Amino acid sequence: MKNTIKIILLCLITLSVQACKQPSTKKPKAVQKPNILWIVSEDNSPWLGCYGDSIATTPNLDKLASESILFTNAYSNAPVCAPSRNTLITGMFSPTLGTQHMRSAYKIPDHIQFYPKLLKDAGYYTSNNSKKDYNTTDIPEVWNESSKTATYKNRQEGQPFFHIQNLMTSHESRLHRDSIPKNHNPESIKLYPYHPDTPEIRRDYAVYYDRLQDLDVEIGKILADLEKEGLSENTIVFYYSDHGGPVAGTKRFATQQGLHVPLIVHIPEKFQHLTKYKAKDRIERPISFIDFPPTLMELIDADIPEQFQGTPFLNPENDNNLVFGFAGRMDERINMVRTVTDGRYRYTRNYFPNIPYGTHLQFLWNAKGMQSWHETYLEGKTNKAQSTFFEARPFEELYDIVNDPFQLNNLFSEKKLNKEGKSGFALLKNTEQDKVRKLTKALVDWQIQNRDSGLIPEAMLQKLNDNGLIYDFTHSDSYPIKEIIALAQAAGSADHENFDQFITALRSEHPVKQYWAAIGFQNLKEAASLAIPDMKQLIFKVDSFVGIVLAETLYGLNEKKYALEYLLNILDHDQLLVRVQALNALDNMSKIPKVFEPTLKELANKIQGRKRPYDARLAVYLLEK
Repeated sequence: MKNTIKIILLCLITLSVQACKQPSTKKPKAVQKPNILWIVSEDNSPWLGCYGDSIATTPNLDKLASESILFTNAYSNAPVCAPSRNTLITGMFSPTLGTQHMRSAYKIPDHIQFYPKLLKDAGYYTSNNSKKDYNTTDIPEVWNESSKTATYKNRQEGQPFFHIQNLMTSHESRLHRDSIPKNHNPESIKLYPYHPDTPEIRRDYAVYYDRLQDLDVEIGKILADLEKEGLSENTIVFYYSDHGGPVAGTKRFATQQGLHVPLIVHIPEKFQHLTKYKAKDRIERPISFIDFPPTLMELIDADIPEQFQGTPFLNPENDNNLVFGFAGRMDERINMVRTVTDGRYRYTRNYFPNIPYGTHLQFLWNAKGMQSWHETYLEGKTNKAQSTFFEARPFEELYDIVNDPFQLNNLFSEKKLNKEGKSGFALLKNTEQDKVRKLTKALVDWQIQNRDSGLIPEAMLQKLNDNGLIYDFTHSDSYPIKEIIALAQAAGSADHENFDQFITALRSEHPVKQYWAAIGFQNLKEAASLAIPDMKQLIFKVDSFVGIVLAETLYGLNEKKYALEYLLNILDHDQLLVRVQALNALDNMSKIPKVFEPTLKELANKIQGRKRPYDARLAVYLLEK
């Protein structure tokens, strides 16, 4: 009997041990992924109480900032919406893709993904309300929902969401129709030092503070709704603006005021392990939009694709970072600027130094403050800081943006010499000079690495896009990027010693080299007179975007017959961007010859939908001028 009991007990123990060794049929509890909400405002610099602005009425954003990480050196990579949003949606600098001009909508390669697809593939409900403006062909399927009514509330139960709420309340256009401030006193406002003190400019400031107050109320409601839905503790919230602005001389310009944006990141306690930063931290490390998509991938624990050109910013390996910025054509006005900052210094290259920042642009001039600034300048009532905006730019600019945030003292200026005849740069300590040299080299390295398509005249970009992909050309041997950068730098410097280099490039058959050689001669002015025979011989043989520059140069050298004949013919060109370039060249003339008047009147009468196309806008302005 005892033996039988022992045997039974032994069997029971054996069965129990075997049962313990069986794999569990229960699934392990899934790691909860955070919801992510992006609140994006339009056109605003950090005019918020949490950034130290004593005039701003922004209690909801200030409260959010008091519980969140606030970034003091956050930047858009472009100072206008479409190119900045293109950089955001692709995780790539727009000059890499040829999508830096405002607006252009050039194609990008099929292998370049919009980042919401990666979130969608990871199980997220992706919704966008509702602005896109990606400056390229849209890929609507990356969103579960994108419309003026899109919301995260339509997701499946338990599904994490990524939602963007775009708010238009602070858009620049509000300054065009709102001229009477209600809540902020224009007389109590401190103006930027480069703005003259006029009633119109003061009203623009005050109206905009009103709009930011309205924006803050909207954001308060969004956050309250999140709380009401019981989602606050499960949702990471980003608030930022799509670029700086909107008062005159900010939006559209690759300066501190055009690129600097507010950025607040709120991470609930349960997700604190996803960042090394704490609530209430104030982070000075420079970051930019190029870093946003890889940061998203890190937050959802997904692989970062090779196409992304930024780095995650919530767990940086060090506090050092360089932020690159760019500006191309803005509507009807041609431009090319490249800039880089390390948070202390901002280095900038203006590739068209003879063209002022303040060149008339129809949409910008709709603001009363902009009109007032220009009129005050024309009346000779602006001081040096206020006049600079309307005068020729230097090729290179360098500013200590910590001590000179409004970029008033160009340390590279040869005109600002001390008693020993040294420039501002020469007065910097050796360690600071080394920093600046690294910045200038970093900018060139960045252009080379990204195969900067901005060096290609846009009329050529249009042709490349019509016949294939800009990206394929810029990443081929047909685009000798190092040689072209060197030639463009030589052109901008206007050094007489580069004459032979320009002649060689002009005689080459490479259209981009010919273009920058022509720009070089244009910048040399009278010193280019020895090249007149070459310019006359080639003007009707080269591409139109080269010929226009040669015509403008010949006109300046008093060879007006060739110039006028060429420009009159080219204004009938079938490509819009060629006509736009030619009209910009006409505007650069001190006086527009009457022979152009019939053609300008014909162009001015063009209407597309309810708007004038770019060439018509320019024609109207030139006729009035």
